[in-house]
Amino acid sequence: MDGKTIFNITVCIVGIVFLLIHTVDLVLKRGKRRDEINLLVFIVFTIVHFITYLVFTLIRANHPSDPLIIAFYTILYIMNNVEVLLLFIYTISFIPLKRKYKNTLAIVNLTVFTIFVVLDIVNVFAHMFFYSEGGVYMRTRLMFISQIYQYIALAIVFVITVFNSKTKITEKIAFSFYCLLPLVAIILQNIFKGYAIAYLSIVSAIEILFLFVNVKKNIEIADEARKNMDAEIRLMMSQIKPHFVYNTLSSISTLIQIDPTKAQQALDGFTEYLRANLSSLSETKLILFTEELKHIQTYLALEKMRFEERLNIVYDIKVEDFLIPPLSIQPIVENAVKHGVLKKIEGGTVTIKTYENKEAYIIEIIDDGVGFDVDTLKTMGNQHIGINNVCYRLSAMCNGEVKVNSIIDKGTTVVVTLYK
Repeated sequence: MDGKTIFNITVCIVGIVFLLIHTVDLVLKRGKRRDEINLLVFIVFTIVHFITYLVFTLIRANHPSDPLIIAFYTILYIMNNVEVLLLFIYTISFIPLKRKYKNTLAIVNLTVFTIFVVLDIVNVFAHMFFYSEGGVYMRTRLMFISQIYQYIALAIVFVITVFNSKTKITEKIAFSFYCLLPLVAIILQNIFKGYAIAYLSIVSAIEILFLFVNVKKNIEIADEARKNMDAEIRLMMSQIKPHFVYNTLSSISTLIQIDPTKAQQALDGFTEYLRANLSSLSETKLILFTEELKHIQTYLALEKMRFEERLNIVYDIKVEDFLIPPLSIQPIVENAVKHGVLKKIEGGTVTIKTYENKEAYIIEIIDDGVGFDVDTLKTMGNQHIGINNVCYRLSAMCNGEVKVNSIIDKGTTVVVTLYK
């Protein structure tokens, strides 16, 4: 093989490897947008295009013949046009344009594409653009006509991206590179004849397009999703923080009527607690479980003072050095007290356990109260305060899972799993 053939084969192989990486990335992505599906089709076709050219290069190097040259170059010319057509389709799906403009451009583009594909087929018999003599590819003076569709389509892509006020500067640059690099490649190929510089330009242009358009858009969408999630979490925290304080003060208020001395102690204790933990109560990020345990202990201490022997509390804490959303376990404990053990005349026991295995940290809140039908959990509204709030924050903030098991007249177990 000569140097030109080795160069062309290397360009194809390297290009196929890079494009396969992007293909896997797009295939594995869940919830692909329409423009990403079009980009995937565009890249997969480009891989097929490169493989075809690679096979042709290898065969021609060993078995040159006029029919083979005519057949392969006709296929490659048509594939060049399809390549640009798919780029056009991707661009139209990505760039914000009014539907009537998209439809008009699509019809014009498809019409011109069809005309030039027909001309490529006619060339097999008429030799308007190229022919072969003795197994050698020969261009005619009309060769430039075969590439007119590509110029038209790339010009349209250039105009609707660069002169569109809604496209970002990085998108303008990326699409401009794809439109201009092939033109530069054509000029260079006329200087360095026999080298597949056009294929090198395609790989380079797709890399720029993928990184500065698709990847950047995914990052922007992910950032927007995070902002929305943070806003939703802040809203949920704004709902549950007053609930925690209100319920604690309500317990103290009830205790005043029963035992004013204990009520005074409880109020002093809660005041000290707020002074020490106000920052963690206003936190929307993850906190150590030790901080959440303080919220739980403060609440349960007040309820114990109020209900005395009717409420028993067991702590079985084997691990506590892990992160958790603030006020995510306390509402579950509150449910266990109010809607579990205190629904029974004789009361009962609430047990709080933490432990870990290789995969996760696990928190269990167990009560031997009245239990309930788990199937009705979603329709209970405020009867089980904050359970949907808690589930959402645990899932969104630390990939946590909440499972509720309950048997009527036996009790309830809530298992919170936080994967490491």
